Amino acid sequence: MAETVASAPGRVTVYSITGCPHCVQAKASLGRLGVPVWDVDMGRHPELRVKVKELTGRSTVPQIFFNSVHVGGNDQLQKLTPEELARLVRLVKEEPVPADAPPIPENHSDVSEEPVEADEAAELSTILREMILKLFSEHLSADGKCVDYKAMSLSPVFERYCDLAVQLQRVELLSLSREEKLAFFINTYNALVIHGHLRLGAPTNMWQRYRFFNYVSYLIGGEVFTLQDIENGVLRGNRKGVAQLLRPFSKTDPRLQVALPDAEPLIHFALNCGAKGCPPIKTYTPQDIDSQLRTAAEAFLENDDACVVDSGKGEVRLSQIFKWYKADFGGTDEKLLNWVLEHMSESPKKSSLQSVVTGGKVRLSYLPYDWSTNSSH
Repeated sequence: MAETVASAPGRVTVYSITGCPHCVQAKASLGRLGVPVWDVDMGRHPELRVKVKELTGRSTVPQIFFNSVHVGGNDQLQKLTPEELARLVRLVKEEPVPADAPPIPENHSDVSEEPVEADEAAELSTILREMILKLFSEHLSADGKCVDYKAMSLSPVFERYCDLAVQLQRVELLSLSREEKLAFFINTYNALVIHGHLRLGAPTNMWQRYRFFNYVSYLIGGEVFTLQDIENGVLRGNRKGVAQLLRPFSKTDPRLQVALPDAEPLIHFALNCGAKGCPPIKTYTPQDIDSQLRTAAEAFLENDDACVVDSGKGEVRLSQIFKWYKADFGGTDEKLLNWVLEHMSESPKKSSLQSVVTGGKVRLSYLPYDWSTNSSH
């Protein structure tokens, strides 16, 4: 159970369970009201279930009370008018907790805000990713190529997304395993790109892109992480990015402890920068993350925007991604081509590449990158 720091004679009581997305959303919204919020975990305190059901007539969570006034679940909370919400907040700020207020556990010494544990962190990043993907798909053009970011930013679902993103500051990053870290940071990066587009608009030139990736950030586990920090600092094992003179994290930077021990080349096919030339977006989970990333690489390489083979001319043309991050794929043309070959699914294109590579002299060049935004405005 946890109470947010706020001084008022009354309280908001939330009955929840760990990992419930509706509970997380409700608590994020309540946390912005400036009133004490007592979170009672029904998983830890099953003895209260009967009483809560008597009070609410429901077995579901969350169940939310302002003093002794029962609001209902997350949907009911989100549907309150500003006037209704203001009245309830005023009640908690002005009236002490009444005798008939809903029960809290007798032992409530654990009143500090608890960190989000590893399994919850992965779940939180997945929920954020799925919310933004749902928003994304609802505002996608009929041909699936453009997004109406302006309409997205006006959606009430986006407001709830912003509430949830605040929870990232409570994530206990050092407890994440390699698989949890990959899923968490890939999902968070992809969501943050869209969030950045909604807040700042899409970057349209090189200078704007540089600023965007070095400026757009989330507070995660008490530290600020920009898009550059996530990609090059965490997921590439603290390697210099494109046009970067220094590594993202210095030796004394606390974020260095979060970085993967080495670059993970497969992340380049999972991160989406919002341009048309980026890999397709999806949500990643810690379970079998490596096979998910491998599938993303296969899908990317099937596309002629990523790899074109002309066996007659002995020519291979690859996405600029392979040029920018060549070090992650072995550092030489030969190692790069072998990496690509190993990560392609069985297809005529793979057979052509195989014959070109085994034939000796390969002419390797890079395809133009489509930096045009996928915004419809």
